[in-house]
Amino acid sequence: MTTIANVVSMAPGEYGVEVEEGHEVTGHKIRLTGSFLDDLLLTEVDEERIVRETFEFLLEREPATSILPEFSLDDVSRYFPEFPEELQRRLS
Repeated sequence: MTTIANVVSMAPGEYGVEVEEGHEVTGHKIRLTGSFLDDLLLTEVDEERIVRETFEFLLEREPATSILPEFSLDDVSRYFPEFPEELQRRLS
């Protein structure tokens, strides 16, 4: 079973995330870029919720060990073009 164990704000627009997958824990750093949030009209949405939904999206598509240790929301869009629209749907 895979779960998001912890989401911690590290700096403005930057979060640390721990994901537990069985007995393995992976750590990730995600950056929320203002331009990405502006483009999707998500500037008023709780950033921690955006991070959690982003990780739920990624974990539905790949194991935690395949998720990059550090990335931005823009990076997710490059790998998964459907991400921006799906994120908006999840947050509405």
